Amino acid sequence: MIPQHVLAVLAAFLVGGSNAHTIFQKLWVNGVDQGYLNGIRYPTYDGPITDVTSNDIICNGGPNPLVTPYSQTVINVPAGATVQAEWHHVLQPNGYNSADSADPVDPGHLGPTIAYLAKVPDATQTDVTGLGWFKIQEDGFDGTTWGVTRMYNAKGLHTIKIPSCIPPGNYFLRAEMIALHGASSYPGAQFYMECAQINITGGGSTQPSTVSFPGAYHGTDPGITINIYYPTVTNYTIPGPPVFTCSGSGTSSTTTTKTSSTTSKAWIYRHRALRARHLTFCLDLR
Repeated sequence: MIPQHVLAVLAAFLVGGSNAHTIFQKLWVNGVDQGYLNGIRYPTYDGPITDVTSNDIICNGGPNPLVTPYSQTVINVPAGATVQAEWHHVLQPNGYNSADSADPVDPGHLGPTIAYLAKVPDATQTDVTGLGWFKIQEDGFDGTTWGVTRMYNAKGLHTIKIPSCIPPGNYFLRAEMIALHGASSYPGAQFYMECAQINITGGGSTQPSTVSFPGAYHGTDPGITINIYYPTVTNYTIPGPPVFTCSGSGTSSTTTTKTSSTTSKAWIYRHRALRARHLTFCLDLR
């Protein structure tokens, strides 16, 4: 049975919502900063996308209009490189803000981080529809910690490995995080994504299998409509296809909780994160 005070906190969160969202606004390549907003398609508002059938699920837009004209920069990335998408609560050229507890994102926005690539003739092209996307990274739940929490603890750095075997050329890099705190019904999950314009150098000739956006996600997917707090989660399936690997074996997208105490810890963590914000609401419920 869920304690009444926990239900009150959750209700406050679901009704009141949260504006502690996030924007991917800088790319690092092998530890080198590529510049604030350089080569990234970004909005000025940090809100989520909630409709997985919308074209806005591709690279953002719609309720979060992208700034135009788009950057004409295409960032060179060696095949096999480690890149990091840097996320922050709001657009902030000075990077991580230690005075903002919701930077890079509200710590209660629990869920996975994910990254995809799509090969394109020209990474500065306007149209992002009709592309073939393949997943190159995912970080879900390991039984103790969520991928978004690891990104939060890394001060907004979301680490992604570029496959060494894919063909050289222009690509969109789609970095994404999904917040599941309100995902018990659809639409409830919050999707945050931006696309970086990159040029992969070197590489090989392997052609990964691809999926489409929209199309790769469905509102009925167990990793999209899920109550991560109660009842006890026995497994979490990250949305989308398996992660592409050069060895030809996809990484499983299912992660399993270790013990029921994990859920209890999650409740405590969530309660602490929201207690100050919703104290007045909880007192009214008494």
